[in-house]
Amino acid sequence: LYKWTNYLTGWQPRWFVLDNGILSYYDSQDDVCKGSKGSIKMAVCEIKVHSADNTRMELIIPGEQHFYMKAVNAAERQRWLVALGSSKACLTDTRTKKEKEISETSESLKTKMSELRLYCDLLMQQVHTIQEFVHHDENHSSPSVE
Repeated sequence: LYKWTNYLTGWQPRWFVLDNGILSYYDSQDDVCKGSKGSIKMAVCEIKVHSADNTRMELIIPGEQHFYMKAVNAAERQRWLVALGSSKACLTDTRTKKEKEISETSESLKTKMSELRLYCDLLMQQVHTIQEFVHHDENHSSPSVE
């Protein structure tokens, strides 16, 4: 893809790598070992297509940054849009799954706490019944107390 750098140098070819929901870019494929020039977490960005140019797209991190990119042709842009959109959707699904697990765990804990209170109440009733029985037997001083 090409990335808009600035008005002085304009569109520059960059090597983009999408891995585990993070889009990183480099000066070239050979520079991957040197570390990325920048990266974008797909979960937090919006993907926007250009209204007139079918090779251009934008990745927007709301309130922070805009990345302007351009593919060599419309088909290549479409492949990138599908990959980026799928990556973003999978991250959203994963987060939703985790939220569901947390919610289920929370509900399960509430149920267990409710059961625990019930068992505690039952146990306390039994303790009171035994105490009353012992107290009643002490008053009549029969051998059954032993």
